[in-house]
Amino acid sequence: MADTQDIQMETQESALETPPPGIFVAPSVHKPLLFDGESYSHFSPIPSLVANDLTTECVLGVDEAGRGPVLGPMVYALFYLPLQVQQSLLAETHHFDDSKVLTPEVRSDLMRKICTKDTDLYNSCGWATRLLSARDISAHMSQPAQYNLNAQAMDATIDLIKGVLAQGVNVKEIYIDTIGKPEIYQKKLERIWPTIRITVAKKADSLYPVVSAASVCAKVTRDAALEACWEARQATTNGAAADAVPTWGSGYPSDAKTVAWLKQNMDPVFGWGNECRFSWGTAKQELEVKNKEITVDWPVEDDTNGSVRITDHFISKSDEAGDELVDWFGSRVTMEMEAF
Repeated sequence: MADTQDIQMETQESALETPPPGIFVAPSVHKPLLFDGESYSHFSPIPSLVANDLTTECVLGVDEAGRGPVLGPMVYALFYLPLQVQQSLLAETHHFDDSKVLTPEVRSDLMRKICTKDTDLYNSCGWATRLLSARDISAHMSQPAQYNLNAQAMDATIDLIKGVLAQGVNVKEIYIDTIGKPEIYQKKLERIWPTIRITVAKKADSLYPVVSAASVCAKVTRDAALEACWEARQATTNGAAADAVPTWGSGYPSDAKTVAWLKQNMDPVFGWGNECRFSWGTAKQELEVKNKEITVDWPVEDDTNGSVRITDHFISKSDEAGDELVDWFGSRVTMEMEAF
């Protein structure tokens, strides 16, 4: 299956990095929705450099973070700014790059500048995120007509772009990082927006500054969301299991800390909370192991062979067999007639 291959590839290439303490919590982290396991979108205000003249031609980039982890959300991020300042502002002044190349501290600092009023990044750039919760990802992938991860990612990207265009932003160029086949992805988007120049490419986060900036927004939001989930989990957890595994690590299946946490903090019946992707192989395997230790006694079904009639719920039972239609409302029609 394509999704499985993509996830394994990202897991091998991504650094197993636990969110650093003190990471900047961007306004894209909506904790009540996050803790409830909800998916949601966040849009920044339109930057003044664009809002003051909506005819300004803009370039837009899209990237994601958290495709492969078994813990935490997947975050798609969109970033846009005027075409003429993309290179000078993002690449030359602030040195944006693929988020995996930047240190956690640099990513966090860049995100803070993007969100701080009166900075050049705040005044020139707009951004948005779509957070796909672990719960919703698993639910969609587990339903009979599977809504796979590639389809979820495509819809998240389309929704974000539509949201920015609906605000009146004049987007002329779009660059998107992809893991799947870029030509298929690009053709679909070109059918939706035929007048916009669209480029879908692998490793776009290292090729185009606007995609690099989107990757920073996605990664910092994902890290802060995962850290918030950890803190909320710790606030309600006690006992030896919590002490034995002090962190769940990066959330990736190949991270020993993540696997250890899953093993030691799993309810034998309900598994884990909204922070876990139950449809991932790592989680499924742990559930299967634990489920072998549990037996469920189902109540014995009454062997009626479907012989219960709806009229049995309405008529008064007696030793005499009555007529169904006459007894329908609980008393015989003839009895009511005799009363007159």
